[in-house]
Amino acid sequence: MPELPEVETVRAGLEPAVTGARITGVRVLDTRSLRRHVGTADTFGDELAGTRIGAAVRRGKFLWLPLTGTDRALVAHLGMSGQVLLRAVDAPDDRLLRVRIEIGSPVHGPLSLAFVDQRIFGSMAVDDLVPVADAAPAGRGSEDTRIPSQVAHIARDPLDPAFDERRFLAALARKNTGVKRALLDQTLVSGVGNIYADEALWAARLHFEAPTATLSRPRAKLLLAELRLVLTRALEDGGTSFDAQYVNVNGASGYFAQRLNAYGQQGKECARCGRPIARTSFMNRSSHYCPWCQRLPRAVRPDHADPTPPTGGRNATW
Repeated sequence: MPELPEVETVRAGLEPAVTGARITGVRVLDTRSLRRHVGTADTFGDELAGTRIGAAVRRGKFLWLPLTGTDRALVAHLGMSGQVLLRAVDAPDDRLLRVRIEIGSPVHGPLSLAFVDQRIFGSMAVDDLVPVADAAPAGRGSEDTRIPSQVAHIARDPLDPAFDERRFLAALARKNTGVKRALLDQTLVSGVGNIYADEALWAARLHFEAPTATLSRPRAKLLLAELRLVLTRALEDGGTSFDAQYVNVNGASGYFAQRLNAYGQQGKECARCGRPIARTSFMNRSSHYCPWCQRLPRAVRPDHADPTPPTGGRNATW
């Protein structure tokens, strides 16, 4: 699933093309992509036609395009495989096209926004904008303090200037769960999915099942710092692409996969100690970690956890 770096890369790519653009036409090819929209495909198109887009905004994994002069916005969630691509108006339809929106850009002229989605877990909707609780800008890309109602429950992400570190650390300490489950909770911290949770936990030398209640405040602050660092580096590389399911608005892949230390590296040497990275089932997905560098303390180790690894090996001291 696209996470913060991938969705932010898409947002930044859309911004110069859509800001100030007028929507001139809407075509819905698959109504399953409107599952979050309250109304029909016809009302979806009617609400958008003739409106002007004010900005491209993101919070966590959600994108939205505020409609100028209204209290409404076009909201997009990429799901597992969704893509928002910029196309020439005379370009043929993409094979997995679900929604196509024609715009007149003040900078680039006529363009199409193509919402392409292989697995159809992503969605588009027109939604009401509501005030945020903290009166700060609602998301990256706009100073507007309104947020789509469907996104209002989503926490700020670690790179958001309005992210409240003390509030996050306090909430994390109150959680009664494993640390990776906490990182994936979008009401606690947004934009983090399987890839960057695994990478941040590897960097902080934390086992994914380590109970949040056992984390000291310095260890929790270290985890947050590593999370911010890995998200920033991934954003610089345009995100992570393992296959064609994530590309930017121009169809180009991200390059952060070349810098991954844990996710997808099972069987390869840990960059820290030289032992093999492991992969195990976790919440209908997988966790990737180093059983040596990220050992679960024996006092909280469940019966199914990895035993203490053998000693010795390259760069074993930590």
